[in-house]
Amino acid sequence: MSRIMNQAAVTMNQIQNKLDIIGNNISNNGTTGYKSRQVEFSSLLNQQINNLNSPENAEGRLTPDGIRVGTGAGLGAIHLNQQQGSLIETSRALDAALTGENTFFQVNRVENGQEETVYTRDGSFYLSPAEGDTLALTTSDGHPIIGQEGPIEIQDGFDSVEFNDQGQLIVTRGDNQAAEAELAIMEAVRPSALEAQGDNFFSVSAEADADEIIQAYAREGAVIHPQSLEQSNVDLSRAMTDMVAAQRLYQFNSRSITMGDQMSGLVNTIRS
Repeated sequence: MSRIMNQAAVTMNQIQNKLDIIGNNISNNGTTGYKSRQVEFSSLLNQQINNLNSPENAEGRLTPDGIRVGTGAGLGAIHLNQQQGSLIETSRALDAALTGENTFFQVNRVENGQEETVYTRDGSFYLSPAEGDTLALTTSDGHPIIGQEGPIEIQDGFDSVEFNDQGQLIVTRGDNQAAEAELAIMEAVRPSALEAQGDNFFSVSAEADADEIIQAYAREGAVIHPQSLEQSNVDLSRAMTDMVAAQRLYQFNSRSITMGDQMSGLVNTIRS
């Protein structure tokens, strides 16, 4: 394969990865608490060709000596955009929207028979039956929510239940009203080190030191907005623009392969 075709093929593969990420952002535009991903490209290794045999003939040259031949472009980095999404009022007692950037709810999830702690911005919670007459606070998929004293569970038989802006679960039983549980809010001090796990969850790699990546949130004032949900922070107009630009770049590199094939055909014709 010629150099021009190889460069185009490598770059097209990376552009396809970018298109996949943009498409994932667009498809999750309506996902509660979703954080968009942004892609940066960088050049791959360059080959330096020293073709200057007579330096005296290059006096006054402003550009660097030699020829630098690239090998295509690749994804340099994928950034998680932690900017706060807009809040929407739901008037639902068990909905809670985080008010701080880089903060997360803790969730206990069982994956392949193993318990693990994952993190999410989705504050759409439910009460699910647990042992006896207790109810567990869970995600929409039934994963338990972790509080200050472990998984949050309350006794059934209450009149009403709701969150306050401190993340406390306020339960009303007759004339008595008390905070029977409190959400354990975490703050990612190195959000780029979090690994996306799908289903709007993030986790810390088993090889990493979790305390250096995510810690208990230092509470100052309100930590959540009750009866609200955070919308995704996907900028749909920008995502669509980036998709069109990436598709044009893909077409450009595809055309390079076609031109390389045509040039090879001309060479074969001349030789014959």
